Amino acid sequence: MATREAAEAEDVNSLLNGAAPSLPPPHVVHDLLSAGVCVQCIFRIFGVSGCAHLCSSITTSMLHTFLEEQSTDPNGSARNGWCSCASTDLEKDETYCSICLGVLQLACFQDQETRVIPKEARSIDAFISILAETVKQESFQIDGFSLEVSLPPVIAANERAIWLYMKRKYESEEWFKDKFSGQMSIKEALRVLLSTPLENHMNVKSGVHSFRVRLTYTHSEALRKLQDRLPNNRRRDLVTVNNGNNLADSHERTVRNGDNHSQSESDSVINRTLDSMSDHAFCELFQLPPAKAFKPCQLTITCCRVPIYIGGRYLKFSRRVSQSRWIIDDERMGEASVEELVGEKVCLICRGDDYKFHAAGREDIDVRMLGSGRPFLVEVTNSRSVPSVVGVQQITEEINNSEQKYVRVRNLKLVDSEAWALMREGEAEKQKQYAALVWISRPLMEDDLKNISSIKEMEILQRTPIRVLHRRSPLERKRVIHWMMVENITGSCQYFLLHLCTQAGTYIKEFVHGDLGRTHPSLGSILGCRAEILQLDVTDVKMDCFD
Repeated sequence: MATREAAEAEDVNSLLNGAAPSLPPPHVVHDLLSAGVCVQCIFRIFGVSGCAHLCSSITTSMLHTFLEEQSTDPNGSARNGWCSCASTDLEKDETYCSICLGVLQLACFQDQETRVIPKEARSIDAFISILAETVKQESFQIDGFSLEVSLPPVIAANERAIWLYMKRKYESEEWFKDKFSGQMSIKEALRVLLSTPLENHMNVKSGVHSFRVRLTYTHSEALRKLQDRLPNNRRRDLVTVNNGNNLADSHERTVRNGDNHSQSESDSVINRTLDSMSDHAFCELFQLPPAKAFKPCQLTITCCRVPIYIGGRYLKFSRRVSQSRWIIDDERMGEASVEELVGEKVCLICRGDDYKFHAAGREDIDVRMLGSGRPFLVEVTNSRSVPSVVGVQQITEEINNSEQKYVRVRNLKLVDSEAWALMREGEAEKQKQYAALVWISRPLMEDDLKNISSIKEMEILQRTPIRVLHRRSPLERKRVIHWMMVENITGSCQYFLLHLCTQAGTYIKEFVHGDLGRTHPSLGSILGCRAEILQLDVTDVKMDCFD
């Protein structure tokens, strides 16, 4: 144990010796320490490089003692204007960094409720264990991670206040001109501090990965004080963003509820306000240097995975199943939905929080989807596992072997987010094929068959159908009927099957009956009689990227 402690002390001393050339004169460092700036922030502000993880082991008193030794002549007298004071005076009160509010001091963590870590218990190993345990509790299957850090805007204000304090006091000194070129942000310093130890602990690499470990720091008390210092017009903007709530209370509530978007919006307003201030205006509003902090930031640790996408084609065999969940006045329309029959199976096996179902177009509830099927994607939010080829096959079997036999899927596979864009692009250009059971008010003649079959690339005009006017804009749209073909039904002269291929977005039912003249030409107007569609099936949706 003594050997280990001696080795650690030697490492710390070596780091301090290496850091010394990057640091400003000792009296400046002591001034910053006296202002409540932590060792870690001093090192990152002045671009100290090397074994960054050791910085967390260096206390204020260690740095003070080292600088005092560096500033003392062999005869024991101070030099370079160094004004010595007992290092214990710097740590007499339990305070936290006046810039980072304890973030780089690893002073708080999340369990049942956020609490302060005692000084003697603060270490990278303890902090890393907490992060790894959070990942383990969520049961994520991971092969790497990205470390994300969110800081309260008050930290940016504190950093600017320290910078302006140093500028006002030391700008005339020679060292001030070239000591800030290697400055590192708090976020980057924290990532450097934690990434490698977390990699080693979890045995995976950090970088650009779909799995994220997010550290969200908040400080409601400091944020409230910051809010009070902002100009009145800016405070009104913040109240508007937060729906009339107190900003600090709203901020704390959004973090607690996991609403990172609302929190980011509030933070953005504050940061824009601070960025727009001149140095003169800032100095009039804020204390230089900032007051010492007696409470650290609160930390919320969350783990999440960016959405994953399972894509393929679905076939729908029932005329009582809608594509999406359809509820009117708390009453379900139809017996089920493709969205639920497919999406719930995918979400269950991926162990996600939720899912969204996306498809290349839609068919009405009473229309079957046959042939090659309709392209679709299931977007799974925060999936704990990413299915392998075997897992995807399991999803296929779970859906296709369901008791109701309403829906089947094919060509199911894990796809990336680009598939969503490809599906949207293809949706506007794709062709769709149909088979419709049609009745006309007179017998079908041989000339009718030839007339229908001869039609190629016919342009029609469709006004928004009456049946969907309540949810669609009243527009007139050009659509193309690429081809049509009639299949006779034995024993019937007024019923037949119409096979046709159309441009995406064509309303087939309205093309057949004309929708009181709102679609022209229609099958009825071409044949010169009344035409009604009795049943409709989609038989093909052409989209190469999902084949």
